[in-house]
Amino acid sequence: MITTPPTPAPTSVRELAEFLWEQSPGHFDGALSKILVSAATTPGAQFLDFRVSTYAPKAYVHTHVHPNKEQIYFFLEGEGVLELGAEKKVVRPNQFAFIPPHLPHGLHNTGNGQLVFIVITTLTERG
Repeated sequence: MITTPPTPAPTSVRELAEFLWEQSPGHFDGALSKILVSAATTPGAQFLDFRVSTYAPKAYVHTHVHPNKEQIYFFLEGEGVLELGAEKKVVRPNQFAFIPPHLPHGLHNTGNGQLVFIVITTLTERG
Protein backbone atom coordinates (compact mmCIF):
# COMPACT_ATOMS: atom_id res chain seq x y z
CA MET A 1 0.00 0.00 0.00
CA ILE A 2 1.37 3.39 -0.99
CA THR A 3 0.58 6.29 1.30
CA THR A 4 0.66 9.88 0.27
CA PRO A 5 2.66 12.16 2.57
CA PRO A 6 0.64 14.91 4.23
CA THR A 7 0.43 18.21 2.43
CA PRO A 8 2.71 20.72 4.14
CA ALA A 9 1.15 23.80 5.68
CA PRO A 10 1.38 26.95 3.61
CA THR A 11 4.42 29.11 4.20
CA SER A 12 4.58 32.86 4.19
CA VAL A 13 7.05 35.69 4.24
CA ARG A 14 5.63 38.80 5.84
CA GLU A 15 6.81 42.25 6.87
CA LEU A 16 6.66 43.62 10.39
CA ALA A 17 4.96 46.79 9.13
CA GLU A 18 1.91 44.75 8.06
CA PHE A 19 0.95 44.10 11.69
CA LEU A 20 -0.74 46.49 14.11
CA TRP A 21 0.43 46.99 17.69
CA GLU A 22 -1.98 45.45 20.21
CA GLN A 23 -2.30 45.82 23.96
CA SER A 24 -3.39 42.40 25.24
CA PRO A 25 -5.47 41.92 28.40
CA GLY A 26 -3.34 42.20 31.54
CA HIS A 27 -0.82 44.50 29.81
CA PHE A 28 -0.71 48.16 30.85
CA ASP A 29 0.76 51.62 30.21
CA GLY A 30 2.04 50.95 26.70
CA ALA A 31 2.90 47.24 26.84
CA LEU A 32 2.33 46.45 23.15
CA SER A 33 2.85 43.45 20.88
CA LYS A 34 2.66 42.57 17.22
CA ILE A 35 1.40 38.99 16.93
CA LEU A 36 3.32 37.72 13.92
CA VAL A 37 2.50 34.01 13.94
CA SER A 38 -0.36 32.30 15.80
CA ALA A 39 -3.05 29.71 15.22
CA ALA A 40 -5.59 32.54 14.96
CA THR A 41 -3.67 34.57 12.37
CA THR A 42 -1.47 32.18 10.39
CA PRO A 43 -2.80 29.35 8.22
CA GLY A 44 -1.12 26.11 9.23
CA ALA A 45 0.14 27.34 12.63
CA GLN A 46 -1.20 25.08 15.37
CA PHE A 47 0.97 25.32 18.46
CA LEU A 48 3.27 28.30 17.98
CA ASP A 49 2.86 31.98 18.90
CA PHE A 50 5.63 34.35 17.79
CA ARG A 51 5.51 38.05 18.54
CA VAL A 52 7.62 41.14 18.98
CA SER A 53 6.81 43.30 21.98
CA THR A 54 7.73 46.79 23.05
CA TYR A 55 7.07 48.23 26.48
CA ALA A 56 7.24 51.96 27.09
CA PRO A 57 8.91 53.15 30.30
CA LYS A 58 6.65 52.16 33.21
CA ALA A 59 4.71 49.61 31.10
CA TYR A 60 4.18 46.13 32.49
CA VAL A 61 2.30 42.86 32.35
CA HIS A 62 0.74 41.56 35.56
CA THR A 63 2.17 38.44 37.09
CA HIS A 64 0.36 35.53 35.45
CA VAL A 65 0.76 31.84 34.69
CA HIS A 66 0.28 29.61 31.64
CA PRO A 67 -0.67 26.06 32.66
CA ASN A 68 -0.07 24.51 29.22
CA LYS A 69 2.46 26.80 27.53
CA GLU A 70 6.19 27.33 27.60
CA GLN A 71 7.77 30.60 26.54
CA ILE A 72 11.06 32.17 25.57
CA TYR A 73 11.66 35.91 25.92
CA PHE A 74 14.65 37.25 24.00
CA PHE A 75 15.53 40.86 24.87
CA LEU A 76 16.71 43.18 22.09
CA GLU A 77 16.66 46.70 23.58
CA GLY A 78 16.17 48.47 26.90
CA GLU A 79 16.08 47.11 30.41
CA GLY A 80 13.50 45.88 32.84
CA VAL A 81 12.70 43.49 35.64
CA LEU A 82 11.41 40.01 34.90
CA GLU A 83 9.60 38.24 37.74
CA LEU A 84 10.05 34.46 37.65
CA GLY A 85 8.25 32.94 40.60
CA ALA A 86 9.74 34.55 43.72
CA GLU A 87 12.84 35.80 41.83
CA LYS A 88 13.27 39.18 40.18
CA LYS A 89 15.90 39.43 37.44
CA VAL A 90 17.16 42.53 35.64
CA VAL A 91 16.97 41.93 31.88
CA ARG A 92 18.96 43.65 29.13
CA PRO A 93 19.77 43.12 25.42
CA ASN A 94 21.08 39.70 24.38
CA GLN A 95 19.64 37.98 27.44
CA PHE A 96 16.85 35.44 27.23
CA ALA A 97 14.57 33.62 29.63
CA PHE A 98 12.88 30.25 29.36
CA ILE A 99 9.53 30.21 31.19
CA PRO A 100 8.11 26.72 31.80
CA PRO A 101 4.42 25.97 32.32
CA HIS A 102 2.93 26.85 35.72
CA LEU A 103 5.67 29.39 36.62
CA PRO A 104 4.19 32.75 37.66
CA HIS A 105 5.90 35.54 35.71
CA GLY A 106 5.56 39.23 35.01
CA LEU A 107 7.62 41.93 33.30
CA HIS A 108 8.14 45.64 34.01
CA ASN A 109 10.03 48.21 31.95
CA THR A 110 12.15 49.94 34.58
CA GLY A 111 14.44 51.65 32.08
CA ASN A 112 14.44 55.08 30.44
CA GLY A 113 13.64 53.85 26.92
CA GLN A 114 11.65 51.17 25.14
CA LEU A 115 12.04 47.56 26.29
CA VAL A 116 11.92 45.50 23.07
CA PHE A 117 11.85 41.71 23.04
CA ILE A 118 10.72 38.67 21.10
CA VAL A 119 8.27 36.19 22.63
CA ILE A 120 8.01 32.60 21.42
CA THR A 121 5.23 30.53 22.95
CA THR A 122 4.28 26.93 22.29
CA LEU A 123 1.61 24.67 23.68
CA THR A 124 2.83 21.77 25.77
CA GLU A 125 -0.41 19.86 25.19
CA ARG A 126 -3.44 20.31 22.98
CA GLY A 127 -6.10 22.65 24.28
